[in-house]
Amino acid sequence: MSRRGNSSSIVTVLLFVVAIAGVVFLYNSETFERVKPTIALQSPAYWNLSKPLSIRISDASGISHYKVILNANGEEQLLSSGIFEEKDRKKELDLEISYPKIGGVLKTSEVTLRIEAIDGSRWDFFAGNKAIESHKLSVDQRQPNVSIVAHNYHIQTGGSGIVIFHAKDENLDELYIETSFGKKFIPQPFYKPDYYISLLAWPVDEKSFSAKVVAIDKAGNVKQSSINIYAKKRTYKISNIALKERFLKETIADLAAGFELTQGVDDSLEQFKIINEEVRAQNEKLIHEITSQVPTTTVHHFNPEAFYPLKNAKSVASYGEKRFYSYEGKRVSTAYHLGIDLASVQNGEISIQNAGNTLFASYNGIYGNMPILHHGMGLYTLYGHCSEIRTAVDTQHKAGDVIATTGMSGYAFGDHLHFGVLVQGIEVRPAEWMDKKWIKDNITGIIAQAKQIIDNL
Repeated sequence: MSRRGNSSSIVTVLLFVVAIAGVVFLYNSETFERVKPTIALQSPAYWNLSKPLSIRISDASGISHYKVILNANGEEQLLSSGIFEEKDRKKELDLEISYPKIGGVLKTSEVTLRIEAIDGSRWDFFAGNKAIESHKLSVDQRQPNVSIVAHNYHIQTGGSGIVIFHAKDENLDELYIETSFGKKFIPQPFYKPDYYISLLAWPVDEKSFSAKVVAIDKAGNVKQSSINIYAKKRTYKISNIALKERFLKETIADLAAGFELTQGVDDSLEQFKIINEEVRAQNEKLIHEITSQVPTTTVHHFNPEAFYPLKNAKSVASYGEKRFYSYEGKRVSTAYHLGIDLASVQNGEISIQNAGNTLFASYNGIYGNMPILHHGMGLYTLYGHCSEIRTAVDTQHKAGDVIATTGMSGYAFGDHLHFGVLVQGIEVRPAEWMDKKWIKDNITGIIAQAKQIIDNL
């Protein structure tokens, strides 16, 4: 073969190799990527027409074109569209699509939303990758139906209350009681379909109380109904406690040895502050997590007896007391006492007056050995500083059972019981739940009244 023939063959092979390399390069180049845009529609099943629909379109090469088209009764209406030059293309495009004010009244309960998106890829002969998604939406413009059936007349600072109400919507999605201090109480189904019940609580450190039932359906329609409970302010004891050097050097130093947060801290005053604030907050966070759980079962009966866990006991510290601690005339720390301290005899037996399920039975920092029991409807009792725990998690107790004995475990100076009552994670005034008349007037009597009203409807 001639030298010219060999040269031609080599050129041909090189051109072929270059062509193959070019094809491989283009096939794997981001410029010619072949992935269609992704389309995500928030709440893709319902629309109330007043709340915008949130749509996110994503693509690695950027969005070149998009359209959002509404089909109602076979008629199409362009709701939104966009064309973007290369320099303006975004890899993520967030759209808020509103129903046009001039769109008229929809005479259908179901529409179809079609979303089209084309990316900036050079694939498909520079046309780009195209994605089309269609979503059927149920049109729902009606608010849920909410009405208050019964509630107790008043609630005090640090106290408890109750509300029973009716709430109905075929697309009901969320239902809760919203308070002025940000707490959301979760109701349980009550007695008959579409009725609900919830205990309420006013934290001792909140200056005011108001609450309303909030119902939200799947289309985003919201109905609110105020609970007109009279909020009665109650004042609690304030104590100024001067810390003594001996107390800090001996008692606090010994106590600090048992807490992780005080390890490596030598200053006894700093140890006290850590225990009184950081350790306390850590322990109370656990308590609040445990006692915030609410059952989903229907409440037919709730008839608690007065709680009095320790026989022949004397109150040695009250609920709601705000304690200011000072050292050498300077205020250094503060804390609320969120239970009632009861003392009788050393290692006195602690019994329960209402059936309950044990949710926690272990050591919890400043509270020492501490069982927590649930008595239904988000009502919990707590027993702190016990010397011995006689229950275990998931034990179902009947009224009269002994669950622990009093002691000095944790941050305690003298044998006693710290008795706490909580409603959906909020410490409330135990004296109310230890009062038979208060329970009848504010809880069981309201439930009986609500049942009568519902039966007569």
